[in-house]
Amino acid sequence: MNPNVRIRELQRDKCNFVLSGVNLGFANSFRRTMMADIPTVAIDMVVFEVNTTVLPDEFIAHRLGMIPLISTNCDEGMRYTRDCDCELGCPLCMVVLTLHVRCDMPGTTMNITSDHLQIQSGGDAWGGEELTKRGEDFGLPVSKSRGFNGHPILIASLRKGQELKIRCEAKKGIAKDHAKWSPCTALGFEYDPYNKLRHTTYWFETDKQAEWPLSANAEEEEPPREDAPFDYNAEPNKFYFNVETDGSLTAKEVILKSLSNMQSRTATLVYNIKHQSRPDAMDTTDAPAFPPAGQRTSGQDQSYTNASGWGASPNTSGANMGWASPNATAQGGWSL
Repeated sequence: MNPNVRIRELQRDKCNFVLSGVNLGFANSFRRTMMADIPTVAIDMVVFEVNTTVLPDEFIAHRLGMIPLISTNCDEGMRYTRDCDCELGCPLCMVVLTLHVRCDMPGTTMNITSDHLQIQSGGDAWGGEELTKRGEDFGLPVSKSRGFNGHPILIASLRKGQELKIRCEAKKGIAKDHAKWSPCTALGFEYDPYNKLRHTTYWFETDKQAEWPLSANAEEEEPPREDAPFDYNAEPNKFYFNVETDGSLTAKEVILKSLSNMQSRTATLVYNIKHQSRPDAMDTTDAPAFPPAGQRTSGQDQSYTNASGWGASPNTSGANMGWASPNATAQGGWSL
């Protein structure tokens, strides 16, 4: 392959480009990576202290989760909660935002928007390399970023005497877990605008040309001849992308990080294939035989023994063979 990229339009939150010299599998993988594999920051937990609005907690929590947060350099500036050493969250794996609004003006309606969210200070005391890689506005709603010209996102409306006080925990994630972590709002993907390869079957009532007009990308290719024979071996090699983001990341960041992500995963796959440390797990030809019941030691009779035993539980500790939850207290209760 000899890939080539021609950028037709580039803005902060939008990029239109043509990718050629690659096959359909690579282009589609590139599209899916931009949509679902780029980490961002989004509100994942909401604690309601006061809510006297007309909206239930679940409704407001869903709205908060879909508010895009500034996630520049999120892949290096924040840890996944599953990779952090803390138990209940820390500034290295979580950004805390607070909101407290009360309406005391009679006869008026107060709108609570994303601009009312404030980042809770105090994370600098933890130190850590991740914190040094974040910008000043990291974790803030996109509506509060510099140069933003749109309107803030409406969360709820208050009348006199109503109040909303919440605490939000924003965490790092990808759109494979939930769509709120996707940096893209729209991703256009097209190839073969004249349908020369016949990958698309058009459904129409009377006139196919009128009901299925050509896109603007048709200007990039030569129209087919009516008498041209069908090429069964032809493959698409020119793809048209139109990437639009929600502002959490710029379109340029999404594209570059997607390519880096694909390169890293491909390198990992090639390395693991060339440097297999053990035989296939399904191949038991050379596997050591397990001793009969009468010849087993006391440790081999237990389902979960230690780190060297097959199937050992990662949460076992000492003689206690039960499962230890990270939220369980010493008395056996749950700490919330």
